[in-house]
Amino acid sequence: MGKLIYVTNVSLDGYIEDESGTFAWLPVDDEVFAFTTGIVRTVDTFLYGRRLYEKMAVWETDPALAARSELMAGFAKAWQAASKVVYSTTLAAVSTADTRIERHFDPAAVKNLKSTTAGDLMIGGADLAAQAFRAGLVEECRLFVLPLIVGGGKPGLPAGVRTGLHLLDERRFPNGAVHLRYAVA
Repeated sequence: MGKLIYVTNVSLDGYIEDESGTFAWLPVDDEVFAFTTGIVRTVDTFLYGRRLYEKMAVWETDPALAARSELMAGFAKAWQAASKVVYSTTLAAVSTADTRIERHFDPAAVKNLKSTTAGDLMIGGADLAAQAFRAGLVEECRLFVLPLIVGGGKPGLPAGVRTGLHLLDERRFPNGAVHLRYAVA
């Protein structure tokens, strides 16, 4: 049985996007990237909102990206190995293999997917993750806290949800980023 894990990059003030809707401010660091790839290798299925899926699909649709380095090739291979479920009311078709579209988030269907999947499920996209948090489905939360303040934008964690967390692990990186791994109580 797989766990549902929320993984995201956040600024120190808790945002995944700045006020202009971009996350181009994220620092690129080989050590953090390799660590992230290790997490992605454990994923059996990604659950994405449309916007995040469209950003991530390049890891399969743009071979030049993987050709840039061994690190990028490793991430692309790990990402492509997992199944993907995209939650969207507007997306007409997907551009990647082993990917399906769901028109709405159904907590019962996600519970069923968790019970029938051997590996972990990773949920991405703050809005989609908020629905999973509200349904009590998220079992683990992994935050990469980046050493900057963006002053506003899209929050990385849902408003109106209160839950206890238990710190499982933390790791500091030389670039100032910190990975925090929590179990959801």
